[in-house]
Amino acid sequence: MPELPEVEVVRRGLVNWVRGRTIERVEVLDPRSIRRHALGTEDFAGNLRGATVADVVRRGKFLWMPLLDTSAGPGTPGLDGPAGLPQVALMAHLGMSGQLLMQCRDVPDEKHLKVRIGLSPREGMPEQLRFVDQRIFGGLFVTTLVPTDDGAPGGLAESPLPLIAGEAAHIARDPLDTAFSFDLFYRRLRKRKTGLKRALLDQGLVSGIGNIYADEALWRARLHYARPTDTLRRADAERVLQSAREVMLDALAAGGTSFDSLYVNVNGASGYFDRSLNAYGREGQPCRRCAAAGIHALIRREQFMNRSSYTCPVCQPRPRNGRW
Repeated sequence: MPELPEVEVVRRGLVNWVRGRTIERVEVLDPRSIRRHALGTEDFAGNLRGATVADVVRRGKFLWMPLLDTSAGPGTPGLDGPAGLPQVALMAHLGMSGQLLMQCRDVPDEKHLKVRIGLSPREGMPEQLRFVDQRIFGGLFVTTLVPTDDGAPGGLAESPLPLIAGEAAHIARDPLDTAFSFDLFYRRLRKRKTGLKRALLDQGLVSGIGNIYADEALWRARLHYARPTDTLRRADAERVLQSAREVMLDALAAGGTSFDSLYVNVNGASGYFDRSLNAYGREGQPCRRCAAAGIHALIRREQFMNRSSYTCPVCQPRPRNGRW
C-alpha cells in the first residue's frame, strides 16, 4: 500500500493540474472501479459533469477533490452549500496499484485505464484526468463533505476549507497537518494500554503512519516498538512524533521530482525507500548509528501483527515491561 508521502506527492502534483477546472466529460470504462459509488455509473457521472474542482485535499492516506457547481453561479443548490462551500467531493482510493494520470487526449489509452475525466481547456495543460488501476483494489466515488469537529481545515490542501470527506472523518490528523495537536495526541496516547508501535498505527490516534514509517520513526527516536504507551514520558512522545515527521519530510524531498510530472503515480515504493531506510528491511545488516559509534549491532526482524518489525538491539533495547 502507498504510504502518506506517496499520497502527498500525488496531491501536490494533481492540484496544479486540476484546481479551478470544470469537469466536462466522464467515461467509466470499468464499473468495478466505481463500485464504492452505490448509485451506479449514471449517478457517478451526473454528479461530476459541470462541477469545478475546488482543491485537492489529503488527510492521512485519504485523498479527495471538493466540487463546486459553478454552472449557474455561486450558491446553486446541489453541489454548493452555505456561502458557496462545496457539499460533495470526488474521493480517490488508490489501493495497491491505483494511478491518477494527467494526459492529452491524443495519448493512447493505458492498458488498465478504468475511468476517464475530461476537463475544461487550459493553455499548456492536458485535457484528461485518467484513473488507471491494474489490480482494481482502488476506485473513485462521490462522497458527502461534513464539517470538521475542530473547525480547522479538513486536511492538507491549498485552501482552508473546514470540511472533510465523510469516509475520512473518523481518522485523526497526521503529523504533517498544520492543525495537528500534540497535546490531544499525548492525552489519548497515555490512555491507551498498548505498545508504542501499535499506537502509531492506530488511525484514530494519528493517521498516515504505516508499518515502514513507524519502524523508521522508532529507530530515529531510539525507542522500541513494545514500549508501553501509558508510561511514556512527554519528551519521548515528542521525540517519536518529530521523528515520524522528519522521516516523512525526507521521503517527500526524495520524491519531489515527481511533483510537476504529468505522470502522477503511486506504487508504494518511492526511491527514498531504496536509499535511506535505516531499519525497515535491513535484517542482519549493521545498525548505521551504532556502526558510526564503533559498536557492532545488527538489525533484527521480529513478527508483529502479521507483519514485521525491525529494530536495533543496542540503541532500541527491549523494555522489561513491554506490551507486545
